[in-house]
Amino acid sequence: MPTDRPRTLGELRQSGHRLESVKDEMRRNLVRKLRAGEPLFPDILGYEDTVVPQIQNAILSRHDMLFLGLRGQAKTRMLRQLVHLLDEATPIVEGSEIHDHPYRPISSYARQLVAEKGDDTPVAWIGPDQRYNEKLATPDVTIADLIGEVDMIKHAEGRYLSSEATMHYGLIPRTNRGIFCINELPDLAPKIQVGLFNVLEERDIQIRGYPIRMELDLCLVFSANPEDYTNRGRIVTPLKDRIGSVVRTHYPLTREVGMAVNDQNAWLDRSEVGPELAVPVYIKEVVEEVSRLARTSPHVNQQSGVSVRMSIANLENVVSNAERRALLAREPAIVPRIGDLASALSSSRGKLELTMAEEDGHEDKLIQRIIDEAVKNVFTLHFDAREFRPVVQHFESGQTVETGDMLGSQAILDRVARAPGLRKRAEEAAAELVPAAKSPAARLAAAAGVAEFILEGLHVHNKLNKSTRKGGTSYQR
Repeated sequence: MPTDRPRTLGELRQSGHRLESVKDEMRRNLVRKLRAGEPLFPDILGYEDTVVPQIQNAILSRHDMLFLGLRGQAKTRMLRQLVHLLDEATPIVEGSEIHDHPYRPISSYARQLVAEKGDDTPVAWIGPDQRYNEKLATPDVTIADLIGEVDMIKHAEGRYLSSEATMHYGLIPRTNRGIFCINELPDLAPKIQVGLFNVLEERDIQIRGYPIRMELDLCLVFSANPEDYTNRGRIVTPLKDRIGSVVRTHYPLTREVGMAVNDQNAWLDRSEVGPELAVPVYIKEVVEEVSRLARTSPHVNQQSGVSVRMSIANLENVVSNAERRALLAREPAIVPRIGDLASALSSSRGKLELTMAEEDGHEDKLIQRIIDEAVKNVFTLHFDAREFRPVVQHFESGQTVETGDMLGSQAILDRVARAPGLRKRAEEAAAELVPAAKSPAARLAAAAGVAEFILEGLHVHNKLNKSTRKGGTSYQR
């Protein structure tokens, strides 16, 4: 912190500093951001017109908030970014465990210090990160963790049990004058949820029934999945009644927003291995379409949801398989192909909760069917299967083409060159579908990928048959 800030209570008074509650502070900073046109969550995509207005209204109303949504909807990320609505620094009584404000000390330590030293009371300054705490709700969380407990060691040192000096403060009082978050609130045991009633409504706590009450200044925020998400727990009704606003989150509403989220979060920097990376547009579309189809599949438990993390992990795995091919084949460019989508099986497993009994291999079969359907949907965005009638006729004459995820780009193009117009059409489409391919090697790999995309598109449209075996895939009629 800058050294020119007031260091005593007297200096703080002379500086004109005013006492302000944490919710008023958040409201003031939000008003400033709104007037300046600054985004509340600059790195959260797709919530600008749906979720963010709900959060802004809650803050303007000085409400405690519950973010309600399925897994992978950026609830925790948004909660952690609420610290940007706190001031750069705020004063506390130096040495206070619960961030007492010098103007309104609430702990016995701070009250005694102010009474003894008056305007000479030392003042310290803390930043936003020190004013945010969170706790993941688990069945073993206790009242002592959240509120506090009597510290028997302090009692053994000679302090009276009835004295506040024997208390060990929990996370909530230690977040006084800040933001406290509880993730997965329904997992908190009901009797612990009851312990939050006074904190939410009366803003005070009481430890172990002793007649010591501390009026806290807090903004409480929670995250939760919808009540029917699991059978692990529920939010007790009186606790719901005390939460000011419930903000519903959602998955990306369009494929384009989902792709932008994947691009933002997936680790695609493979520059340390050397080869140029160019991810085709249709690969990104298929990866996102897989998740979108899974979110509407009757075979997937929609109460559980399909996390955005599945799309991110799938995109990373598809790129990694293409990277492995480039390294093994000594190719100077990494360009994912349709065949690389098989690597998405491992990154999708466990991220889907099926509605039927899970037999061995059933999950993989469902994921593969969803991938095929996604390829079909994306193929129709860029091509008309009827334009490839000469290609189909070529296969009807008994011709076959073999591809494989470890086959080099030149080998793919040489094999499809016999089909009338296929290579030329693939090279033409590659410029549009793989705009990131700049070098000749990348453009060659892009054309090979588009050629394989066309063959797979004809297969999912029932124009070609496909047989898969270890080491490759064969297309025939």
